[in-house]
Amino acid sequence: MRWLLIGLMAVLAGCGTREPEVRTVRVEVPVLVPCKTKEVAVPPWAAAGLQKADSLEIKVRALLAERRQRIGYEKELVTAILACQ
Repeated sequence: MRWLLIGLMAVLAGCGTREPEVRTVRVEVPVLVPCKTKEVAVPPWAAAGLQKADSLEIKVRALLAERRQRIGYEKELVTAILACQ
């Protein structure tokens, strides 16, 4: 029994003298990064200044101009969003 205990202690002592193995492990983890883009300015809408008394032609022209403004504004917004992806 005594020899068994001494043998067991010798085996355990041998494990403690070994140097720890140093390894470099590369772990790829996605990290959230805030997206920094230029702020898209809201244009002054063409139809914002329309009056009730304005003629139909003026109202239609303003609404068509505002439609073109909106399309351009939406393209700028989409471009800003795509820059962050």
